[in-house]
Amino acid sequence: MAKRSSAAPPTPWSKSLTEPKIDKSAYIHSFSNIIGDVRIDSNVMIAPGTCIRADQGNPFYIGKSTSIQDGVVINGLETGQVVGDDNKSYSVWIGNNVSITHMTLVHGPAYIGNNSFVGFRSTIFNSRIGEGCIVMMHALIQDVEIPPGKYVPSGSIITTQQQANRLPKVQEADKIFASRVAGANEALRAGYQCADDVECITPIKEELNRTYALSPTDNKSINNQEYQEMGLNREVMEQVRDLLAQGYRIGMEHADERRFQTSSWKSCATIQSSRDFEVFAEISACLEEHGGEYVRIIGIDTKAKKRIVETIIQRPSDRPGSENGSSNSRSSYQPSSYSSSSSSSVLPAEAVEQVRNLLAQGFRIGTEHADKRRFQTSSWHSCSPIDAKKESEAIAALEECIANHGGEYVRMIGIDPKAKRRISETIIQRPNGNNNITPTTSSYKATTTNSSSRSSSSTSTRLSSEAIQQVSQLLSQGCQVSTEYADERRFKINSWQSGGVIQAHRDNEVIAALESAIDEHSGAYIRLIGIDPKAKRRVSELLIQRPAK
Repeated sequence: MAKRSSAAPPTPWSKSLTEPKIDKSAYIHSFSNIIGDVRIDSNVMIAPGTCIRADQGNPFYIGKSTSIQDGVVINGLETGQVVGDDNKSYSVWIGNNVSITHMTLVHGPAYIGNNSFVGFRSTIFNSRIGEGCIVMMHALIQDVEIPPGKYVPSGSIITTQQQANRLPKVQEADKIFASRVAGANEALRAGYQCADDVECITPIKEELNRTYALSPTDNKSINNQEYQEMGLNREVMEQVRDLLAQGYRIGMEHADERRFQTSSWKSCATIQSSRDFEVFAEISACLEEHGGEYVRIIGIDTKAKKRIVETIIQRPSDRPGSENGSSNSRSSYQPSSYSSSSSSSVLPAEAVEQVRNLLAQGFRIGTEHADKRRFQTSSWHSCSPIDAKKESEAIAALEECIANHGGEYVRMIGIDPKAKRRISETIIQRPNGNNNITPTTSSYKATTTNSSSRSSSSTSTRLSSEAIQQVSQLLSQGCQVSTEYADERRFKINSWQSGGVIQAHRDNEVIAALESAIDEHSGAYIRLIGIDPKAKRRVSELLIQRPAK
């Protein structure tokens, strides 16, 4: 709570002595000033050096998850009001998820819509800024209404409605930039609140003290061979490192055969550390404690409070021995290969393994087919229903669908009968005869992985077959492709820079543009982004280049 908030002083136009109303979840820095009838909603951050003064014009409203950064001044005239989203009158209304950045002046009457961004040292007076607008640095906006979704370039002076109406639309890269600023501000709010909370900050300080107690030689002495002796292989280590580098936490779960079939997992001890060697030690301990059971690692996004990946790294059938020659390695995380006791002359081993995993967890199998025209419009036909609960019967039914629809696309559907929804969709046949499995859209992450042995009619000397295949799929479904890149520092804090949308609709042109991006940003991480232009959202992300270690 703010230490320097106070009621409005008595004046000729008001003797109400109204005090600020601040939600408990908001963070108000003690070096900020909030005076008068200021209404601050949940999860707002008010940074040091701000001055929000509703002692003349009032009231002010600041919406949920909005950030008011250092040095911002918000004031209002005694006369003049705007209509807020609740249809009431305000001197200043600032909506939800708005970023008001350093040294900005907002002087009422003023309205700033939801999800907008206002850049450094800009001035807004007697104006209305629509939802989703981006105002860049050193801009002046006065006596106008900016329509929703408009972009105001740095240094602009917008004082007539004609100028406001001619402003360009916000581009996808601008939205990404604004959302990243908002994300960083949300992390700062949570961090400041944690720093003021003894229960929250104490474990972090204790972990830092333990870290500082380790000498540099202690850290360097732990190498890949020692990790393998813990029961881990290269793929598991690489996945864990990637998750930690992007700020995610690691969890673990285990299940015996009965619990695995009912998808009723139990948690291992919580992993609090974010240092890879400590996490690997915890993973090894869980594997040791639950030998002969299924064990999986969980990637957890602590900000969104959700799981982002689940990967089985041990099965009851695992035996000592690994591709690395480590006699103690039990990890079965194999992103490009599967093994199966069932045989099929039509289905690839990957599909057989996926069938087994789906049935083992109580899911059902379905199939759909589409010719090339229907595939491009995502208009699939269903094959005969599959009621089989045995692996061999399900495989036979899949092979029958493939035989009946030769020369078409065929995909396998994983169905949760309890929730009555699809949990995975996997293409198992293509018209060109390539039957390598290709997950299309899926929330089923526990035991399915992408095959690295895909092929494509397009050729590339630098892109993986997986990337080429994804480009082909995205374009065939009417999606666009863009790129993002990050150096080591930006990759660790998940702060990517946009390479822009690729304005091409042919596979070879998009692949050439991707290779050009790789040449331009050699030594950086590069990822491919699939964008649905109708829904204006991302549908896929794939890392296509890592810096050489």
